[in-house]
Amino acid sequence: MTEEELLERVDRIRRELAEASDGRYPAPKLIAVTKTHPPEMILPLKAAGITDIGENRVQELREKLPQLAGSFRIHLIGRLQRNKVRQIVQDVCMIQSVDSLPLAEEIHSRAAAAGIRMPVLAEVSPAGEAQKGGIPIRETEQFLRQIAPLEGIQVQGLMAVMPLTEDTDLLDRLFSGMRELFEHIRETDIPGIRMEELSMGMSGDYRIAARHGATMVRVGSAIFGPRG
Repeated sequence: MTEEELLERVDRIRRELAEASDGRYPAPKLIAVTKTHPPEMILPLKAAGITDIGENRVQELREKLPQLAGSFRIHLIGRLQRNKVRQIVQDVCMIQSVDSLPLAEEIHSRAAAAGIRMPVLAEVSPAGEAQKGGIPIRETEQFLRQIAPLEGIQVQGLMAVMPLTEDTDLLDRLFSGMRELFEHIRETDIPGIRMEELSMGMSGDYRIAARHGATMVRVGSAIFGPRG
């Protein structure tokens, strides 16, 4: 893919996000998911105004970091093992996949030791898929109350990964449910919890996510093309 084609794809996705939001919500920030792609494919995104990228795996992130550091804000969006937290806590701008108290405590400990407060999102499982990470919707408020006192982290919102399905009615319900949960938690006003970000929507469903008020969408293959 040429750089021109890459930039055209980013422009098209941004237009679609703005159209799907339809003035009801601000168009969500486009986070480019860069897993499996080398830095030479990622760096041209700067010319398209992409400021934030998402990486799934700590080892891959560490390998790319020397070439990407300072060019983008990097979000850790994949499942994170506690023993890997120390490897990335000073290099990412946000950890979006916090779904257990032990993980939140480890991030808190490592961030506090580094003299920083790590922005995080609580990952929610909207469809209750056992093979994926995430907190059940009904347990989200309790989980947020558990991690709110941890001074090394700053909870800034929620993240969700939807099931891979072409059932748009189901996706509509799940995205709507996430927006309702987000609004409920914001209205509950838990001390120490900020509901500013709702990260949901990927390459197959980012338009639906924008329609339901996502503030961030995580898009990979729609930008770079399907993996071979």
